[in-house]
Amino acid sequence: MDESQTWYIVKHSAGNCEIVTSDKVGDDNSEIIEQWGPFSSQGEAIARRVGLIRAGKCQPV
Repeated sequence: MDESQTWYIVKHSAGNCEIVTSDKVGDDNSEIIEQWGPFSSQGEAIARRVGLIRAGKCQPV
């Protein structure tokens, strides 16, 4: 795994949030309505996504 890789949480128009790497953030810009990040590890991004779900900003998958 690349140590310099960063992670983002992206919210799609359907309301669900997905954790993606920095190289995939620019791919589906039309479907992304909100994004959070960058995070230094996937674990940190997962923890933040749980917080966003609890806050009602994201729907669980």
